[in-house]
Amino acid sequence: MQPTEFSAPLLRWYDENKRVLPFRTEPTPYRVWVSEIMLQQTRVAAALPYYERFMQALPTVQALAECSEEQLLKLWEGLGYYSRARNLQKAARIVVQQYGGQLPADLAALRALPGIGEYTAGAIASIGFGLAAVAVDGNVLRVFSRLLCDEGDVTRPEVKKRLAAEVARLQPPQRPGDYNQALMELGALVCTPGAPACESCPAVHLCRARQAGCAAQLPHKAPKAKRRRCEWTAALVLREDEGARRVLLTRRPADGLLAGLWQPVLLPGRLSDGETRAALDAMGVEAEPVRALDGAKHVFTHLEWHMTGWLCRWRAGAPACEHAWALRGELDGRYALPSAVRAFAEQAKKVL
Repeated sequence: MQPTEFSAPLLRWYDENKRVLPFRTEPTPYRVWVSEIMLQQTRVAAALPYYERFMQALPTVQALAECSEEQLLKLWEGLGYYSRARNLQKAARIVVQQYGGQLPADLAALRALPGIGEYTAGAIASIGFGLAAVAVDGNVLRVFSRLLCDEGDVTRPEVKKRLAAEVARLQPPQRPGDYNQALMELGALVCTPGAPACESCPAVHLCRARQAGCAAQLPHKAPKAKRRRCEWTAALVLREDEGARRVLLTRRPADGLLAGLWQPVLLPGRLSDGETRAALDAMGVEAEPVRALDGAKHVFTHLEWHMTGWLCRWRAGAPACEHAWALRGELDGRYALPSAVRAFAEQAKKVL
């Protein structure tokens, strides 16, 4: 297969069918970078409102480097994988210190920044700077495993490397960024998981998996490990404070899952009202459970949280950990709460 034999119809298809997205209409390196970090583990439609809000609040690398952690986490609230946001800011501060606030137009220098791996560096380099670099994500691996009828496990490094080499070989030097985006778009809209829409594909005449009748079975991947199940009990501890009701929030540790975010009191295990009262007392909080709350479930990549809860009336005391007594409006406007506990924040707002 010759490069133009594949890239020419692909780019024609892209020019005619690409979605209008804000980071495409104005593809500066910074905007491309933020979009690619947000789109890791997040669908485009879900990420767009966050992207627009983020760029309005932090339109430059300098602004990102200088914003407070509270503002950063609040802007990211609901997107999940909060280490992405922290690494984004770490990298922004390095870019300000070492590159005068402008992302470097160099693949190796981009890869050296926190949170920027091979794929993201390739996307910034090709889309933002027009450099000859590939950006191989899951969509692109799926397209090429089918195009070449490659039955290798795409989660294995040697298979990724083999397919990435073919992506690079077929890349046109005149439009490297558009080529990478066209491949991503093809994987997102046409060459989708399961049954692809082969009749709409600009490369259907070249696709070996289509010819072999096995496109729907590719790519091959190792089975995912079973998620670990964790039981939690949320305690919405309410207190009356000068005529206003407040709910007790605690801050998660600075490291680990959902680091530094706020949450209602979260107790390990599925606890009865008496067990909840005792657990709160052990924290230094005297409170009385008054009624059960609706349960909730949240799925992370490798574990599941199954949560029950109790609405509790505060009597005295406070936990030794970092905590706050939040008003209703502050649950949306001030404190960054992960989506994992959002169901309980919504229940708290109904009684505040």
